[in-house]
Amino acid sequence: MLKLWGRSNSINVHKALWCLDEVGVEYERIDAGMAYGVVDTANYLALNPNGRVPTLQDGDLTLWESNVIVRYLAGRYGAGTLSPADHARRAIADQWMDWQQTTLHADITFVFWGQIRNRRENQDPERVAAASRSLARLWSHLDAHLDGRDFVAGDTLSMGDIPIGCAMWRWWNLDLEKPDLPNLYAWHERLQAREGFKRWVMLPLE
Repeated sequence: MLKLWGRSNSINVHKALWCLDEVGVEYERIDAGMAYGVVDTANYLALNPNGRVPTLQDGDLTLWESNVIVRYLAGRYGAGTLSPADHARRAIADQWMDWQQTTLHADITFVFWGQIRNRRENQDPERVAAASRSLARLWSHLDAHLDGRDFVAGDTLSMGDIPIGCAMWRWWNLDLEKPDLPNLYAWHERLQAREGFKRWVMLPLE
């Protein structure tokens, strides 16, 4: 049976949990990180030298990095669906997964740590306003891409929707101005109809 290490209130663990629900494979989740500790133990560091979550074990294979875990689960257990068979659609899914990590993540995380985790250095009004403006601009790119599409890579959910769907829920629940982005919000509503998104992503921020 697969093992997933990680606390259920981590956005990166949310990605893996939602993906596991979509592919319908059995797994065991082991609490790790923050209040649970574990990640600084020798046994865990032998699995994941970064000391972070999530970590996935599937037989002899051990993986870390949340988007890599989503890609693996989609390819191994959701080939042709979550991992599109068409090379172009799969590349588009990959593109938006990377965009979440390399472009979108920093501003959302900055505001999250100030508003939810009460980190004072993340509460400077000018920096928060700058992050808010940046996020409005970035989300507008996805809004434009979703014009005429139900999901990131076409008419059906793919692995590309999972990381940015988790980021979308977090942004939506932060105290930030939300511009008029109808394609983005319609996509978000479609995600909210999925059982895995309801179970693992639509949680209070903490």
